[in-house]
Amino acid sequence: MLNGLNHITIAVSDVSRSFDFYVNKLGFIPKARWTCGAYLCLGDLWLCLSADSVATQEDYTHYAFSIRSEDFDVFANHLKLSGITEWKINKSEGKSIYFLDPDGHKLEIHDGNLDSRLIACMKHPYEKMQFF
Repeated sequence: MLNGLNHITIAVSDVSRSFDFYVNKLGFIPKARWTCGAYLCLGDLWLCLSADSVATQEDYTHYAFSIRSEDFDVFANHLKLSGITEWKINKSEGKSIYFLDPDGHKLEIHDGNLDSRLIACMKHPYEKMQFF
């Protein structure tokens, strides 16, 4: 039986550039690095950067990271000042900033959680939304 998310591996075109972005801009903790990759962590999240050719998609697939509400504005400003590219404007519950990493992977910083999203959706459900 599955019991949680084990890790996320993303293809990166330049390990050094992505390592710098995830460690120095987003605050991931480096655990290991080698010629073709790196292991980083953020809380319980294990992120693997793996050198490969990158083919980003034009869909809504993205990776969202949590942040405390009181830290959101300062961190979002930090990202904007560092020159990130925003790919979407937030229209849902909570504060979010949607941005691209150096290889165009879609990322999000969000100050809510599943419970806060469900409460908002109960007040204003999406089309044909069912709750379980």
